[in-house]
Amino acid sequence: MSAESYLSRGVSPTKDDVKAAVKNQSKGVFPGAFCKLIEDLAGDPEYCTAIHADGAGTKSSVAYLMYKETGNYDWFKGLAQDSLVMNTDDLACCGVTENLMLSNTIGRNAHRVDGKAIAKVIEGYDEIIAKLAGQGINITMCGGETADVGDLVRTLIVDSTLVARAKRSDVINAANIKPGNVIVGLASFGQATYEDRYNSGMSSNGLTAARHMLLNKYYYENYKESFSDTLGEDKAYCGKYRLSDNLPGTDITVGEAILAPTRTFLPVISKVLASYRENVYGIIHCTGGGQAKCRDFGTGVRYVKDNLFELPPLFQAIYESGEIPMKELYQVFNCGHRIEFYVDEAAASGIIDIAKTFNIDAKIIGHVEMSSNGNTNEVIIKSNGEEYVYN
Repeated sequence: MSAESYLSRGVSPTKDDVKAAVKNQSKGVFPGAFCKLIEDLAGDPEYCTAIHADGAGTKSSVAYLMYKETGNYDWFKGLAQDSLVMNTDDLACCGVTENLMLSNTIGRNAHRVDGKAIAKVIEGYDEIIAKLAGQGINITMCGGETADVGDLVRTLIVDSTLVARAKRSDVINAANIKPGNVIVGLASFGQATYEDRYNSGMSSNGLTAARHMLLNKYYYENYKESFSDTLGEDKAYCGKYRLSDNLPGTDITVGEAILAPTRTFLPVISKVLASYRENVYGIIHCTGGGQAKCRDFGTGVRYVKDNLFELPPLFQAIYESGEIPMKELYQVFNCGHRIEFYVDEAAASGIIDIAKTFNIDAKIIGHVEMSSNGNTNEVIIKSNGEEYVYN
């Protein structure tokens, strides 16, 4: 699979080279699970351990731009939630939702990102941890590291690592996804009951593409430190918007839309698993790889997605930039839903109802069939009379 507008900016949506580099490593105690799970650190044969790392990615560059344009340090706070949720919701896809231990790593260029900015990131961690505690999700902050690495980092990197133990009998293993499953998608946009404002659904994937396709040459001319010097002028900030411009179809700005904190689905997933764990064959987090992410899981299956959500305004604006074809848009971005449950059809309506109690839209967005050759996985997206195949 190719995503040329993304690759040309130095980012791979599928990370095939990374997958090749680790192909000979152990797959852990549940091969095929969404995350690698290892033998229990405490030595209990009934448990396993997850150690997972991820981060906010290049979203931090947009936070830096917003800070420089407004003088407001609060824009850095959301990066903590982005970094944390990219871990929590990955682990939740394995059924790991409780007693999470968190450590964070911040790498900064101290000439550009000062202590006030770092304080806002830490404040952001405290706020999202407290908010999740209010939803019954316990996360313990165990400290972290802030490194001044200005020779390597132009602005700021915010990464997190989570450690958790899980009962093996409770693990959700995406290797079990099979023909006959229906796919229930949870919307990434809107305003959940535990969110303070409208969420554009941006999350923390595709930010390199999003900011360069949406934002205009003003940022190329004034903020050279916000992008790589390996990126040519023809690929840097090619859009029509300023951060302060209104995002069409919404009452928020483009900057606010791009920086909308990554929604966590932990409260929903926890409640679903409490009622339907036996009916759930897999959970997929549509992050790196977008709507084609599921291709990496299960064996000999075809994922047919023929009832996707209508493109939310932010993704519509990215598409209307004219820089990215629809097939690639689905491969790079979540495009409207970020969590997928692979379940028995009889359980789908109950899961949809649970999501709606959190004011999160949900629906059956597709189903699973046997692949055309019975071996290689494939994804077929049907939308607006078009069909896009990923194999």
